[in-house]
Amino acid sequence: MHELPQTLVNGLTLGALYGLIAIGYTMVYGIVQLINFAHGEIFMIGGFGALTIYIWLPSGTALSLALPLMLIGGIVASVAIATAAERFAYRPLRGGPRLAP
Repeated sequence: MHELPQTLVNGLTLGALYGLIAIGYTMVYGIVQLINFAHGEIFMIGGFGALTIYIWLPSGTALSLALPLMLIGGIVASVAIATAAERFAYRPLRGGPRLAP
């Protein structure tokens, strides 16, 4: 019975993440009028950016220092990949026809 609260927290956290990803899809399509199928991958790269920062930190680093650094690392990784994808993949498609020739 002691696993129920942790399972509820895990489910709510995962549901919130899915909701954020869905809102991102909706906003991108609503603003740019293009479907960004790489949206989930950009989200995943942010997680890997945070994981990379965690691995680089020396063992025993205080959690109050590690979490903000991981958050910044994840944001930087996501922004870098999203900017590159927009610049090289989506910007050339904006003025093109809706359907491929």
